[in-house]
Amino acid sequence: MGKLSFAMNVSLDGYVAAPGDDLGWSVPSDELFQWWSDRVGATGLALYGRRLWEGMSSHWPTADEQPGVTPAHVEYAQRWRAMPKVVFSSTISEVAWNARLFAGDAVAEIARLKAEDGGDMDIAGATLAASAMRAGLIDEYILVTAPVLVGGGKPFFTALDSWVNLKLVETRTFSGGLLLSRYETRG
Repeated sequence: MGKLSFAMNVSLDGYVAAPGDDLGWSVPSDELFQWWSDRVGATGLALYGRRLWEGMSSHWPTADEQPGVTPAHVEYAQRWRAMPKVVFSSTISEVAWNARLFAGDAVAEIARLKAEDGGDMDIAGATLAASAMRAGLIDEYILVTAPVLVGGGKPFFTALDSWVNLKLVETRTFSGGLLLSRYETRG
């Protein structure tokens, strides 16, 4: 059975995007960008919601061909294209770049994928993660907290019907005052 992780940059007040989907506050340092790149390189399968997919797929497939691109961005783009992906959406009709589209019951499909022996998975996008969170399917939460208050926007966590007990298993600081906190769920 694979482990399902939810990892994103988050503001100190708990948002993954500020109002208007503004991500200007979450530009990673070189060190943090390398950490994200290594994570993508190690991901067995990434699960994307439509909105995050549209943002990622509009940039990363050709990011390594842009003028002045850094070696780190080349590496990330190559890793992103190679990483197997499932995109959950009923409003788009096709996906590319080593991805397949799933338009049915996201929670049932995520549970099915977890039951397979396909390795560890990352869930990307707060809306898709909220469904998996409410269903108790997330095994690990990784928050890279930026020292900024954005005052609103898209929250990292969703409303839950019951508590989820967590165990802190890792912390790490990055330049600029960013703090990585990794938690595993406890049964």
